[in-house]
Amino acid sequence: MSNTFSNTDNPAAEADLHTTPSIAQAANDLRTAAGEKAREFVQTAESKAAILKERAVDSAQHLRETAAEKAAAFKAAATERAQHLRESATEQWQDTRVRAKELHVTSEDYIRQNPTKCVVSALGIGFLIGLIVRR
Repeated sequence: MSNTFSNTDNPAAEADLHTTPSIAQAANDLRTAAGEKAREFVQTAESKAAILKERAVDSAQHLRETAAEKAAAFKAAATERAQHLRESATEQWQDTRVRAKELHVTSEDYIRQNPTKCVVSALGIGFLIGLIVRR
């Protein structure tokens, strides 16, 4: 068996050794390739980061629009409900005023028709309130 590395008599083998790249050249080639791959990696990472940033902006914009729509719907519902409550309260206040006036008119009529009974009742109620307050 002949070993091409140990055989220095063969000029073709010696020429092969000189034409093969040296270790330093291989290291430089490897370093260059690694640098290119690193640049490609950085570019890929930057492009993916830009895409993610764009998606985040789109998502934030969508959330903002959805929140604005929900807020507008909530405001409209709250306004409608407040208007309904205001109308209901106004109606109840009007009914209460009418009833109070009716009660006042009815009371005046009763007092005019039965003045003695009302005065005696008022004195009795006053006397009871006086007893309660003393204790």
